[in-house]
Amino acid sequence: MKSSTKDQAEGSFHKVKGKIKETVGKAVGNRDLEAEGKDENLDGKIEKKIGKVKKVLGK
Repeated sequence: MKSSTKDQAEGSFHKVKGKIKETVGKAVGNRDLEAEGKDENLDGKIEKKIGKVKKVLGK
């Protein structure tokens, strides 16, 4: 699998995982879990963008 495709796939996975953690954290009132979810969601978005840039650059 190309590096760009791998980054995009992992980015999508981390976005979904982060969104789930954020939602569960809100539901149970766990601010730490909610914050962890927000961070992971953001990391996923960044990783996905990196994959898109690599695809444009042909890496």
